[in-house]
Amino acid sequence: MAILNPSDSIADWIVDVLPTLGAGWCPPGILGIGIGGTAEKAVVLAKEALLVPIDIQDLKQRGPQSKLEELRLEIFDRVNDLGIGAQGLGGLTTVLDVKIIDFPTHAASLPVALIPNCAATRHAHFILDGSGPALQDPPSLDDWPDISWEAGPGARRVNLDTLTRSDTADWRPGETLLLSGKLLTGRDAAHKRIDTLLKQGEPLPEGVDFNNRFIYYVGPVDAVRDEVVGPAGPTTATRMDKFTGLMLERTGLIGMIGKAERGPEGLAAIKKYGAVYLIAVGGAAYLVSRAITASKVVAFAEMGMEAIHEFEVKDMPVTVAVDSNGNSVHQTGPAQWQSIIFSKKADSAQLQS
Repeated sequence: MAILNPSDSIADWIVDVLPTLGAGWCPPGILGIGIGGTAEKAVVLAKEALLVPIDIQDLKQRGPQSKLEELRLEIFDRVNDLGIGAQGLGGLTTVLDVKIIDFPTHAASLPVALIPNCAATRHAHFILDGSGPALQDPPSLDDWPDISWEAGPGARRVNLDTLTRSDTADWRPGETLLLSGKLLTGRDAAHKRIDTLLKQGEPLPEGVDFNNRFIYYVGPVDAVRDEVVGPAGPTTATRMDKFTGLMLERTGLIGMIGKAERGPEGLAAIKKYGAVYLIAVGGAAYLVSRAITASKVVAFAEMGMEAIHEFEVKDMPVTVAVDSNGNSVHQTGPAQWQSIIFSKKADSAQLQS
């Protein structure tokens, strides 16, 4: 959120800010933008904008009929030209739509709020008018095509139970892995507890042994009926960067699984200790959970979903995001696509001239 000068370009501000948000919002997605009112009003408008149906392709086809529609199209094209791409790995599509709601404001200020939203968000609309219950009929699965998933011939199967640090040394960014075996989980609260224990010279709880193991940054939802575990999608790994050096130095941990990129602190620790960082697909928590065949809490049960679980997984699909030398696909991927986009623009400009 920012208070711009009335003469400032809103599109310029969006294009400058969005890359700093990283990939934690799981692009491609929707941008909700609120303009005007007060600081608080702009944020509310941005939230409301996300509830408007997607129609950017219809708008492109018929052409803009207002300044706001012109701004939507400008931001849509300029953000996609950034080359951030799906999951921040680089590509031609970063946003699927740009939604804007404006409101009158003081002539000397320009409040603007931006909320990037994962495309996996789903919502329903209904009106409570007192006439009875609002019944929501589930959509028919027949409306969608059957989807089969194949890892591809180049996927590498990995046994987590026998894995050592030397085994991960030849993994390269972008490589697909299918993980089987046991791994431990832990998010912000668990890392903070572990950090406190290690700094106080106290042992980790019984059953928590990270030596030659992977940690999955996840807070699983409770199981329902016959589920092994509820939705268990990765959380943004950047938040764990400040704990990564200590974890790799003191626990014997050899790898991490999460989503989005690692910051400079996390990359430096990964390189220093020869660890690796893998990413699971954000926004697909239920599908990820289907690879989990067993689950139990091993520490910090009082923290609920933030407790440390031990998962047993079977062919859990992940991508190598950072190798043991600190090379990150979140840097190489977007750079490659930005180069392609720049080349296309240069060719187009040459043809026009």
